[in-house]
Amino acid sequence: MMRTRQPATATLEDQRIPVRAKLAATWTSFMFLYAYVDILNFFTPGVIKDILDGKVFEFGLSQTFSTTALTLMAVPIFMVVLSMTLPARANRVTNLTVASLYVPVTAFNAVGESWLYFYGLGIVLELILLALIVRYAWTWPRTAPSATSADRETVRAQQQA
Repeated sequence: MMRTRQPATATLEDQRIPVRAKLAATWTSFMFLYAYVDILNFFTPGVIKDILDGKVFEFGLSQTFSTTALTLMAVPIFMVVLSMTLPARANRVTNLTVASLYVPVTAFNAVGESWLYFYGLGIVLELILLALIVRYAWTWPRTAPSATSADRETVRAQQQA
């Protein structure tokens, strides 16, 4: 009698992802999307010519403009690190604050753009990522309060009596 082997069906392990890792991954995605929208914009007709003429959007290229652009890009970069290293309470507050502040910054990028499908898609995707960051930080799991040292002293005193 010939038996056919039945494949073993194993359930994939679905491990819980820590909030810190979710936040860092989402900030990383935001950072790449933010940068790639700007990089892909170089292929928009006239953009390179304007840059060579010293103009970006309505702004003249200057040290102030470049410093501002670097700062806007550095914040999500640092949020990757801060999301993994800050204590939970400070982490939650920082992520809620920075993501909320980046919503209007992100929306501002659509002002005056002629390629609305391109920028619109980029902005919508960035806003989705910011919403995820706010959600992850807002719903950060809480633990039951542990016994404080004063409570432990009380328990010890009761045990010794």
